[in-house]
Amino acid sequence: MNKQLLFVKRPTGEADASTWSLETNEIPTAEEGQVLIEQHYVSLDPAMRGWMNEGKSYIEPMEIGSVMRAGSVGKVIESNNHPNFKVGDYVAGYAGVQQYIATDGKGYYKVDPKLAPLPTYIGTLGMPGMTAYFGITEVAKLKEGETVLVSGAAGAVGSIVGQVAKIKGCKVVGIAGGADKCKYVVDELGFDACIDYKNEDVAARFKEECPKGIDIYFDNVGGDILDIALSRLRLHARVVICGAISQYNNKTNVKGPSNYLSLLVNRASMTGMVVFDYADRYAEGAKILGGWMAQGKLKSREDVYKGIENFPETYNRLFSGEKMGKLVLKINED
Repeated sequence: MNKQLLFVKRPTGEADASTWSLETNEIPTAEEGQVLIEQHYVSLDPAMRGWMNEGKSYIEPMEIGSVMRAGSVGKVIESNNHPNFKVGDYVAGYAGVQQYIATDGKGYYKVDPKLAPLPTYIGTLGMPGMTAYFGITEVAKLKEGETVLVSGAAGAVGSIVGQVAKIKGCKVVGIAGGADKCKYVVDELGFDACIDYKNEDVAARFKEECPKGIDIYFDNVGGDILDIALSRLRLHARVVICGAISQYNNKTNVKGPSNYLSLLVNRASMTGMVVFDYADRYAEGAKILGGWMAQGKLKSREDVYKGIENFPETYNRLFSGEKMGKLVLKINED
């Protein structure tokens, strides 16, 4: 049987168990030109909260009753004359939170579990890694010797952003929640420093760690942290708006920055970033990131939980901070 997590109610504020319904249906059959994929892992990302909202965005909102949207990686177990995929191939795509899917393969690509563990293909070598790489190199236009500030530094995107900036010869300061995460960011990932926003005076630590200001702020959280970062911009600084996890569950209006005139004073820029704009360059990004991983220059960490029935509580780890690196849910055996 095929367990599927259906999206059944648009949440107001935080999503809870009533947002989804776990149902069991027959395993589909691959029709002519299709493959049947046994899903092994699904990706949990902060962007999921935005996908649940009704309204204009960079991607169509999910429909009530549809399978919960998610990146995924799995194995082809049946192929009905598919031109590109055969039984035994491992593939990644957006199959959603379900154990099996029959598909024509559009939007899927092959991955090699011998080169990297499967969860890595929905983490560092998947959407989060591509977001980090193209966000810091293309949108932020990173230059050697610059000072880079990264929020959500222990997360799937922020951890890669900071490491790429270090590889490119920059000073990198992270922001994370809790002493353990900050220690991980500095000792394991190689950031120059990390500010604990839960237990430290963020504005004072900004001045301490970035006395001459910052050239790039890569923002994953929004809210008060963004406002403080804007006050520390240098001339011609760049702010990349990748996410705003502090605002996603608001029941009131999103809190915007009051220090935005710093952009004018410093002739700086603030640019939104959506990874799908770089879809035709994913292979290029994965090759570069994979090469750094093979050389030991880039570390990848996946926080893996088990059981499709545990999706709601695992999803909420995105917002409680009870995770490190990329959050992944295992829904079938490898």
